Amino acid sequence: MTENKDSLLGGFKAFLMRGNVIDLAVAVVIGAAFTNIVNSVVKGIINPFVGAFGTKNLESYASCLQDPCRVVDGEMQGIQIQWGLVLSAVLSFLITAAVVYFLMVLPMAKILAKRAAHDQAKEGVAETMEISELEVLKEIRDHLVAQRGPSSGTGTGAGTGSGSGAGGGSGAHPTS
Repeated sequence: MTENKDSLLGGFKAFLMRGNVIDLAVAVVIGAAFTNIVNSVVKGIINPFVGAFGTKNLESYASCLQDPCRVVDGEMQGIQIQWGLVLSAVLSFLITAAVVYFLMVLPMAKILAKRAAHDQAKEGVAETMEISELEVLKEIRDHLVAQRGPSSGTGTGAGTGSGSGAGGGSGAHPTS
């Protein structure tokens, strides 16, 4: 039982310590704070701007499907479509999406594109260095072959030649 508990806690700890879980938690907190900013912009700037052409509260725009649309004894009579709420939510979404795209996605895409171009240039330089190293090695080989001269050949086989054998005599031939 203790091993199972340790493995569960260890697995949970590993899950929490993974980078993407922490990043996700930070994103949720920042997103919640950012939502308040966007809602304030919509209510404080967009709604009054739209209100210049009608009511000042965008969320109060509504249409009636079935007359009469009025409140009687705290209950709505008729069927009311509150399209101002939907329009306000759509504007909030578009502002959020624009800010996220222009302030986060677009700059990150440019950074990643520069990094990819830099990495690709590095790979090109590495290939050029490998090719130039190979050329230098070929030149060294050709130079060494030229120093040996034409009679030595370029083979690596065992050649025939004369040597002093293993006998240690005076050097006289036995038939003499």
